[in-house]
Amino acid sequence: MKIAVWHNLPSGGGKRALYYHVEGLLARGHRLEAWCPPSADQAFLPLGELIPEHVVPCAPIAWEPAPGRGRLGRLLAGPRHVAHRLRAMDDHCRECAAQIEQGDFDLLFANGCMYLRMPPIGRYVHGRKVVYLNEPMRYLYEAAPQLPWAALDLPKRFWRSPRHLFRFVKDAIYVQALRQQVREELTSARAFDCILVNSLYSRESLQRAYGLDSKVCYLGVDIARFRPTGTPREPYVLGIGALHPDKRPDRAIRALGTLPVGRRPELVWIANFANPGYRHEMEALAQACGVRFSAHINVSEAELVDWLNRATVLVYTPRLEPFGLAPLEANACETPVVALAEGGVRETIVSGVNGLLVTDDDPARLGSAIRRLFDEPGLARTLGQVGRSIVLERWQWPQAIERLAAQLEQAPNHSPEPPRPPPTKLTRA
Repeated sequence: MKIAVWHNLPSGGGKRALYYHVEGLLARGHRLEAWCPPSADQAFLPLGELIPEHVVPCAPIAWEPAPGRGRLGRLLAGPRHVAHRLRAMDDHCRECAAQIEQGDFDLLFANGCMYLRMPPIGRYVHGRKVVYLNEPMRYLYEAAPQLPWAALDLPKRFWRSPRHLFRFVKDAIYVQALRQQVREELTSARAFDCILVNSLYSRESLQRAYGLDSKVCYLGVDIARFRPTGTPREPYVLGIGALHPDKRPDRAIRALGTLPVGRRPELVWIANFANPGYRHEMEALAQACGVRFSAHINVSEAELVDWLNRATVLVYTPRLEPFGLAPLEANACETPVVALAEGGVRETIVSGVNGLLVTDDDPARLGSAIRRLFDEPGLARTLGQVGRSIVLERWQWPQAIERLAAQLEQAPNHSPEPPRPPPTKLTRA
C-alpha cells in the first residue's frame, strides 16, 4: 500500500511508537510519506531518516493563552486562544490534505496532535482513513486536576461583587469555547473509518469521551535496544516521564520519603520534557521529604538503556497513563517494576510476576513495595528475568507491526466524502 502519515507528536512514547510503526511497515514493503507541522518533534527518532517528511507551515500555537489587555482582553483571552488553536490546526490539515490528495495514496494513517489529540485531517482526505490515538484530550474529560465544567465556587450573591461577576462571566465564556473544541474533536473523530488505541483502558476512555468504538492495537518493545547489558545494579530508583503533573513524580518522592533515612534510595528521574516551575516544585518537595532527587532531561537512547540496566527498580506513578512503554522497556532490560495499578499498566504488569502493583495511592504502601525489592534481591532478579521472557513472548515489535498491518489492510471505507472548498464565484467582465 501507499500510505500517507500525519502526526503532531512531541518526543516520548507516542513518537517512539510512530517511528517503529513506520519502520515496520516499510519492512513489509509498504510505501510511506509523512506530513507534520513545525511543532512536531523531528529531532527525536526522526521519520525523515526513514521516509520523506513534509513540514507544512502552521500558525504558532502557545500552550497558555496570552493575558490580554484591559478588562475585555482578559475576558476573551481564553476563547481567543481556543479559537486560534482550532483554526490553526484546521488550516494546516487542509493544506496537508491538499498535498496528500495529489499523491494517489491508498490510506491515511494519522496520529495524535499534541494540541487537540484528535486531528482534523480526516475530514479533508478522501479514501480510507485510520487514526492511532493514544488518548483523548484528558483535560476536557477527566478531573485533571478538576473538571472544567464544574460550577464555580462563588458567593451566593456573587452578582453584587464586580470581581466575582467578572470571574463568573470570564469562566462561562471560556467553558463555551471548550465546548466548541469538544464538538470539533467529535466531528474529527467521526471522520475516520477506524480508530486504533494502545490498550483496553484507552478503548474505554475513548468510549467515555467520544461515544465511539475503537480497536486495541498493542505496541511493542525494541528488544535489540532495550536489553540486559550485564551492568551491575546500583542502589537507586528510576522514574521515567515528563516532569509534568500528569506523570506524578510527586508520588514516587512521597513514597521514598516514608522509608527510614538510612535505607532511603536516591530517585533518578529521566524526562523528555520539564516544566521549569514544576521541576522546581518537585525539587523542593524532595528536599522537604529528605529524598535525594536528580532529573536528567532529553538523554540519549543509549543513556536511557544504561540507566535502566543499573537501576534496582523502575517506579511507575503517572496518573491514568493510557499504556506506558516504560515498564515494558524496563522489563526488557530485566529491571523489575513497581507501579500504581491504574490505567494501562494493569495490562502489562502482573503483580508478583514481572513487577509489583500497588492498588491505592498510599505513599507508605508504594514505598514498602520499593523497599521490598531492595531487601529481596533474589525476588527483584526473578521479576526482572521473568519480565524479559514475557517481553520476548508477547511484546516484540514484529508482533506489534503484524497487528497494525492487519488493521490497516482491513480498514473499511465508510466515511462520507470530505468537504471541498467552495467554488470560486464568477463575475461578469
